Amino acid sequence: MRLGSGTFAACCVVIEVLGVALFLRGFFPAPVCSFSGTEHQTESPAPEPSAGAISNWTKLPPPLFGKVVIMLIDALRDDFVFGSKGVKFMPYTTYLVEKGSSHSFVAEAKPPTVTMPRIKALMTGSLPGFIDVVRNLNAPALLEDNVLARAKAAGRRIVFYGDETWGKLFPKHFVEYDGTTSFFVSDYTEVDDNVTRHLDKVLKRRDWDVLILHYLGLDHIGHISGPKSPLIGRKLSEMDSVLMKIHTSLLSEERETLLPNLLVLCGDHGMSEAGGHGASSVQEVNTALILISSAFERKPGDIRRPKYIQQTDLAATLSIGLGLPIPKSNIGSLIFPVVEGKPMREQLRFLHLNTVQLSKLLQENVPSYKKEPAFEQFKVSERLHGTWVRLYLEGNSSEALSNLGSKVRRQYLDALRALSLSLSRQAAQYDIYSMAVGTVLVLEVLVLLLLSGPQALSGKAELDVPLPSPAFSLLCYLLPLGLAALHVTVCTSAGGACYLCSLPWLTAGGLMVLVSTLLCAVLSALTGMFAGGKRLSKVRPPFQNPPQCNSRWSELDLLILLGTVGHMLSLGASSFIEEEPQTWYFLVNTLCLALCHEIYRNCFLGDDCAPQRCPHAGEDFDGVAVAPQGKSPGPDVWELDRASKHPSPVGALRGPERWMVLASPWLILTCCRLLRSLNQTGVQWAHRPDLGHWLTR
Repeated sequence: MRLGSGTFAACCVVIEVLGVALFLRGFFPAPVCSFSGTEHQTESPAPEPSAGAISNWTKLPPPLFGKVVIMLIDALRDDFVFGSKGVKFMPYTTYLVEKGSSHSFVAEAKPPTVTMPRIKALMTGSLPGFIDVVRNLNAPALLEDNVLARAKAAGRRIVFYGDETWGKLFPKHFVEYDGTTSFFVSDYTEVDDNVTRHLDKVLKRRDWDVLILHYLGLDHIGHISGPKSPLIGRKLSEMDSVLMKIHTSLLSEERETLLPNLLVLCGDHGMSEAGGHGASSVQEVNTALILISSAFERKPGDIRRPKYIQQTDLAATLSIGLGLPIPKSNIGSLIFPVVEGKPMREQLRFLHLNTVQLSKLLQENVPSYKKEPAFEQFKVSERLHGTWVRLYLEGNSSEALSNLGSKVRRQYLDALRALSLSLSRQAAQYDIYSMAVGTVLVLEVLVLLLLSGPQALSGKAELDVPLPSPAFSLLCYLLPLGLAALHVTVCTSAGGACYLCSLPWLTAGGLMVLVSTLLCAVLSALTGMFAGGKRLSKVRPPFQNPPQCNSRWSELDLLILLGTVGHMLSLGASSFIEEEPQTWYFLVNTLCLALCHEIYRNCFLGDDCAPQRCPHAGEDFDGVAVAPQGKSPGPDVWELDRASKHPSPVGALRGPERWMVLASPWLILTCCRLLRSLNQTGVQWAHRPDLGHWLTR
């Protein structure tokens, strides 16, 4: 089979794009979401299970709080509040945590720990993917079901001040909005003052139900100076005074209202020891979350230590607190201490609504949901709940009813944890099969390109892929059948969880034929190359030295190839990604030394095939090649003649230009060393002093 160079290159590009697309489809799994969209926001909530009795509770429970204030401090990691810094710089918050009417938690944020995906997780209860890191720079409007959309549909008035990312995600949700940009990292004063300046006015008003404040100053200080900067303490003290102002205002307002208010202090992500965020270290994923309300009464001596929860749990809790339906794509569970003081029937009703929402989401995203232990736990909990409701409506008030209620509550909490964990695993499950097929396609094309070499890409070249023997042809015919059998085996065991298994059989079969055809082409090229090498060794005279210039790959070519492959393999480990600048330093320095060696060898020692002097200023290069007497010009002489007619770039230079070429590798090495000292990068060495810190001081 013969292919022109243009057709060959076009086929390679198309197959490479297909392979990369398959790999990315497996690496970025489809998010766990509700396929019913947001158009059914007025659907009736799940009725209370009653086990044969008639229950009159078919509507949503009333709201638990009158007003909700969400104070989000960017990069507020847990030890800034619950550690020594919190005790020193946030005394009022520490008092509320230790003795006040509050519940404190360490909320774990899933990677990527950047602002926009974390806001989505807080408001939707879902797990954003790594593709949202790109969208973080220019966040589109959030179309997924969320707490703010539910609140706006219910007539709640929402006011926002702070990071403009909220305005991009929720462009039509706020009755009053004032955004601040997050890209002026050096500004950690005005960016927060522009938020605080609205507080006195808005706290005196009664025309809002939800107030959201997003402070960026702490995050900016972390990016500039790191978490150990003295500026961190000052910013925490400033945030503590803001919290005290909001809390005292909400308490004074409660005297004239029937429902208590809720103040939420939280962070979107943490802060690494270097001051950044985005990865999965403990300092980056653990954030502080404090729920403050007069409804959370605390008895004397009641010590409430921070408990560990998931950041996605806040969406379901806010929905229950505001009397709203839980977002359909939520995978979080209700923070139970918020409703712990309510009557048993209300507690079970709240837990039932959350488990019903999670079970529906599980049914929409897991084909074999009936086999999931979490779903079975939910069904058991619902049956026990129905029995309890029937006994309650019959007027039974014995101790057995109380014990049964406690059992149902424990069963619901276990089912919530199991459902949330099952959905979290589904959201983070990689499609290994699609990744493997995409990788095989890309590697097959790369190997085929390496074997074909530059000759196949020249203007008039043709690629010949012969089938040397009938046995080899039979092997190529059997490969698609073997791959098809492998495909059936994988899809049977995966249970429809793979993307390729969801494709029509004709499409999947065509993909298997493509993979086998490329593999046959690679094997044919390898067989032809080895067969050609054997024929050359048989024709060569016994006393003739093998030519040294017939190699298609020079030492420099091999170094570049191995460096590229090594760098590509290093990106498979997160530790190498964090320290990628060190890999680049090593590769660039090695390449410069190899270039220096190549230039000096060509100039002073001559070519490997034809020793020649590097011409000095004033010398002429005649370009004459003479064959030895009595011998016809052989391949070595042809190579020498060709090289002499096309002298190397170093040999063609004279005077200062020649010395500039000789000195350029050492100049590049010097510049690389200066650049390395200018700014320490990575994670392990970022804290070390460098020229940038010295210039800043």
